[in-house]
Amino acid sequence: MKFGFIVPNASAEQVLELAEEIEANGWDGFFYWDGIGGGSGDMNVFDPWAILAAAAVRTERITLGAMIFPLSRRRPWVVARQALTVDHLSNGRLVIPVGLGAVDDGGFSKVHPEVTDRKQRAALLDETLDILDLAWKGESFSFAGAHYQLDDIRFVPKPIQQPRIPIWVVGSWPRPKSMARAARWDGIVPSISTDPFRQPSPPEIEAIGGWLREHRTSDGPYDIVLEGVSPGADAEWVANTLQSLADAGATWWIESRWEAPNDYDVLLKRIRQGPPRP
Repeated sequence: MKFGFIVPNASAEQVLELAEEIEANGWDGFFYWDGIGGGSGDMNVFDPWAILAAAAVRTERITLGAMIFPLSRRRPWVVARQALTVDHLSNGRLVIPVGLGAVDDGGFSKVHPEVTDRKQRAALLDETLDILDLAWKGESFSFAGAHYQLDDIRFVPKPIQQPRIPIWVVGSWPRPKSMARAARWDGIVPSISTDPFRQPSPPEIEAIGGWLREHRTSDGPYDIVLEGVSPGADAEWVANTLQSLADAGATWWIESRWEAPNDYDVLLKRIRQGPPRP
């Protein structure tokens, strides 16, 4: 199992300082987030692509990403170029977690005309992912979708990562359409359809993994990514909780400390305690 850490709120320089601390203290990934506004006004919201580009040149080893990119809000050809840039700046350390996103993320409902209908956002996400996959092949292509059209366009250079920059997709278990979308790509951030804020149990992770093995068309590497909060130094919790999640098939644990987003010292202390490795 690998271990990442989301930095939810800090100044721009502090975010980068924490990215360096994450690398220095044995974590495997640094993650930011992609939002429009802070809602109540107490959350700093920087552009995630700018943050990831800066983190790419301030770190050497760790995976970089944002939890999550709601791609229906972004033009796919712009995302293709931004991702290529960070992929090259980081020497192939970018991952792109994607999903429909929340319509109440502190700003989304206040800007127009953004698409809020779930089915429309899903269609935009699917077309965007198809375009990204074509763009990163480095060959000329055209695309004729219901929402986006591209005519004989080519994106160069190719990504350092091949066959593409990895894409993790939020999958709502056990909804077939949502799971099928996640199965097409390189990883799943599983969400339980009846209770999206509950962490999947080990039996559910086993069931998700079994479903994916049956429905995936590629035998390439695939990640099952969990988010949660772990104690800093608790061998019993690691043995009784985290190990069972890893044994069930989870490959990433992303530390997601949204309960104390404004406390830099709290985040720094937890980062320096290191990941909860079994």
